[in-house]
Amino acid sequence: MRITEHPILSFKGKKPVVFFYNGQQLVGKEGDTIASALHAAGVKMLSESIHLKRPRGFYCAIGNCASCNMVVNGEPNVRTCITPLEANMDVRMQEGKGRV
Repeated sequence: MRITEHPILSFKGKKPVVFFYNGQQLVGKEGDTIASALHAAGVKMLSESIHLKRPRGFYCAIGNCASCNMVVNGEPNVRTCITPLEANMDVRMQEGKGRV
């Protein structure tokens, strides 16, 4: 699920970044946001709607909606589409409004 070749962009030399999603070890790439690393790893559902529990995925990718809110390193309501991926991050799907 990752673009590897592009006519004008270069993707070479990006180092792997290990992180954890719901306790499972995954690997993203240097420069990824959390949401883009999850998407590249095949994770399409980032959250659920609060009342009807409908799946939500990668939507606006600019931090304006709440579809990608997740708990990151124990902090709820992190907009993962604009948050850079860092080594050993603990990323978890958020339940409800994310109050801890």
